[in-house]
Parts: sequence; C-alpha cells; structure tokens
Amino acid sequence: MKHFTRSIVVGLTLLIPTIGSASTWTIDPDHSSVGFKVKHLMVSNVKGNFEKFNGVVDIDDKEVTKSKVDVNIDPNSVNTNVQKRDEHLRSADFLDVARYPTMTFISRKWSRSGKGALKVTGDLTIHGVTRSVVLNVAPFSKESKDPWGNIRRGTSASTTINRKDFGLSWNKSLETGGVLVGEEVDIALEVEMIKTQPK
Repeated sequence: MKHFTRSIVVGLTLLIPTIGSASTWTIDPDHSSVGFKVKHLMVSNVKGNFEKFNGVVDIDDKEVTKSKVDVNIDPNSVNTNVQKRDEHLRSADFLDVARYPTMTFISRKWSRSGKGALKVTGDLTIHGVTRSVVLNVAPFSKESKDPWGNIRRGTSASTTINRKDFGLSWNKSLETGGVLVGEEVDIALEVEMIKTQPK
C-alpha cells in the first residue's frame, strides 16, 4: 500500500509543470535605439540610426546561455539627418530597400564574457546577405517597475561589421588617397525591454 501511494505521489509530481526561470521581453522602440557610424572622407565619422524596429528577447536568468533574441529592422527608416544622404542609403547603391525591405538578427549562441557581460553570436541579414556576427552585450539591468505597472530592464550592445561582407560595396576613390565611405561600420544598440506578463 505504501509503495502504491508513493507511486501515485511521484506520478502527480511529474504531471505538475516545472516553474522555469525564463521570461519573455518585448523591445520598447520608444526607449531603444539602433545606431551606427562610418568613416567619411577618411577624416570623420557620420552617425545614423534606424528609427523603426521590433524584437523579442527570451531571457533565462538561471542559465543565460539558453536565452534567445530575434530582431527585425526596417532599413527604409534609416536616418542620418541629411535627406539626400538618406535617400542614397536607401537606393540600390547601398541598402536597396525596394528589394530588401527588412534586416534581421537572430541569435544562435549566448556565452558569458565576465562580470555579467555576454557575447551573443547570431545571424545578421542585411541587403539579402546573412553573416554571423558577435554582439558584445553589457550586463542586463535589474528589473524595474514603471509608473504604469510594466516591468522593465535594459542593456547595451555593440559590434563592428564590414559592409562589403553584405554586398554594400559602393564607393568613390579620393584624389588624396583613400575612399569616400569607410568599409567598417560600428553598430551601437541601446535596448529597453518590457516584460510580457503571463495571461
């Protein structure tokens, strides 16, 4: 009888779902930014950003290496505060937004990088070309409740890519040597997220 009772208890225990430590967060575009900078004329940096994007981050605080992130960016929303330059960036010389209306980043691997920092390896797709890149991610902030009851947390991330790896090869040579637009693009992300409350 004791053995039978113990079996029932074990069976019921297995039926009870395990409470996990993973949580889902939606990126808040109103308090986040997707920025970049690139050399101009080999003498200075031009900065810009993409104004339209969305994404979801699944964070496993118990085992952060099991976390995931999926982000979509609208290349047509590029903004460098110069209309003619933005139009050129949208053209077939660069992002060719008519043919490639979206850019994406999907994580494939998360690893610890010391003192809470992370390295997130993922597939970045720009201009229809996908390459593996590594984001250097700062430690996630602690959770904070805003005045409307939403739970928020944030982080920053950065990486550097070569635009030619994504087929963005347009350029002009300078009489003094060098080129009009640098090949390396520094990417800087500021991310604020809202926790998805369970239904």
